Amino acid sequence: MKIVLTSGDSGGHIIPLIAVARKIKEKALDTEFMFIGPNGKLEKRLMEAEGIATKSVMTGKLRRYFSLKNFVDVFRIPMGIIQALWHLLWFMPDAIFSKGGCASLPVVIAGWVYRIPVLIHESDAKPGMANSLLAKFSTRVAVSYPSAESYFPAEQVVITGSPLRDDINQGDKDNAIKMFSLTESKKTIFVWGGSQGAKPINDKILEVLPELLRKYQVIHQAGENNFEEVVKRAGELGIKNGREGYHALPFIGEELKDILAVTDLVISRAGSSSISEIAANGKPAIIIPLGNSGNDHQRMNAYSIAKIGGCIVLEEGNLGEHMLLAKIDEIMNNEELRNKLTENIKAFYHPDAASRIAEGIIGMIK
Repeated sequence: MKIVLTSGDSGGHIIPLIAVARKIKEKALDTEFMFIGPNGKLEKRLMEAEGIATKSVMTGKLRRYFSLKNFVDVFRIPMGIIQALWHLLWFMPDAIFSKGGCASLPVVIAGWVYRIPVLIHESDAKPGMANSLLAKFSTRVAVSYPSAESYFPAEQVVITGSPLRDDINQGDKDNAIKMFSLTESKKTIFVWGGSQGAKPINDKILEVLPELLRKYQVIHQAGENNFEEVVKRAGELGIKNGREGYHALPFIGEELKDILAVTDLVISRAGSSSISEIAANGKPAIIIPLGNSGNDHQRMNAYSIAKIGGCIVLEEGNLGEHMLLAKIDEIMNNEELRNKLTENIKAFYHPDAASRIAEGIIGMIK
């Protein structure tokens, strides 16, 4: 059995693909995988670690607003489709699993041309333009949020939740304590802007970092592109990375589960995968949605969780120094609130999501 995986180049797309691929391997040991998508370092590194070959295609973004890049991307998309047709011709998979997004558009369309069954997964509370279009070329659609279900034909869609690695909530707290030389008597904050980091969150954390470190320890995923700047600016504040309770990292991989195990509060973007991983560990969270996310999906994700009392949402545009510190202290010092956030966010954890999607992909082939 051969299966093609496709998605964008963020960890929120790649890691769910890997979680589903692992489940498929458990159910069908002889499965061969190939990833086809953008030519990025992250997906190559993560896929190669799984023994999955990668091929690249040109990709273009679908925008709802005017941009000069639209005139370039209108040519990149058809070129990407031609490249995808070539890769699929040589590999000729039995099925395609797409995590969605513009980067998977050429592969899904090429798969439709060859009449290869396609299952796409929509992570967000409201589908973006790409997945709304890709659904027309797909056999099945899996969604994370009930609110997304109504955007797809009833006979095509199923609610599964977001696929996660099986061990994401099996982290070892002691490993994290040793890794970062943490003090057990101090509470730990994990600042997490997604796999690529988030500069606006980095900036706000640096503004309040000296005050935070008087009370708490901070593990900070700054993003590979922002890491050097964050370390430099922290140094200008007299804070050395790896000392005095501050630990900045460019990227977090398999050690994520250990970090979440030791964390008392997560400050995060509102990507569906990040929220699911927080939910799997039942951690109190301050969610800061991306201000200009496509289709406003991050705000919808965040407020869907806040609606059930599962997180505190702070808008990026209103993220003042005093407000952020006040919310952090409120959560850290109010046990009743912490317990409420911990229990309510667990409703968004679907431990069988990867397995159900894997079964759906295998079912399309049979």
